[in-house]
Amino acid sequence: MADLPIDLDAGLSAQLARVLDVEGKIARTLEALGPVGGRDVVVVDGSGELRARRLAGLGAQAVSVDSTGPAAFGAPDGSADVMVALWSAFREPDAASMAQAGRILRPGGRLLVVHDYGRDDVARLRGALPEHGSWSRRDGPFLSAGFKVRVVHCWWTFDSLEAACDFLTAAFPSTGTAVAAGLTRPRVSYNVAVYHRSFGKESG
Repeated sequence: MADLPIDLDAGLSAQLARVLDVEGKIARTLEALGPVGGRDVVVVDGSGELRARRLAGLGAQAVSVDSTGPAAFGAPDGSADVMVALWSAFREPDAASMAQAGRILRPGGRLLVVHDYGRDDVARLRGALPEHGSWSRRDGPFLSAGFKVRVVHCWWTFDSLEAACDFLTAAFPSTGTAVAAGLTRPRVSYNVAVYHRSFGKESG
């Protein structure tokens, strides 16, 4: 998963990669909250390099690391100005992953965690998930841990209404038909939460 919010088979994943946030709103939000341009950025679980490439397009010096396995968070101490975690990492900000962020980030470094927000068509497709509700509450795992949240209103934008309906029914057999029936344009509403906070203070 990681580069994409949903684990699908290879063909459907490739389709989703082409239609998800074609306006580039997620990358621009990361720049606004980082910033990332001209800075050293560690992308966590950007396994397909899609997000790393988009960040590089903004001028970031981006490298990818994994959040699991024997080489988890394999970046040197104090090597990054910004850490960007994508969907599969920091599913709640547990002590171990927060410690890794604190280790890798330089003083004043920024941690930006991307998750689904819900209240959209995609939530209707995927059903009840903690990221669609409890995670964004004031007493939830992020805001209670010192994060702030920026909600980005995105789309899955298809070439045609027929293409949108075909993808939804194939990717989501139990819910896609109903969501597709309600579409009037070839796009699916998709809200993303970017939880963000700083680590330490810059010297001087």
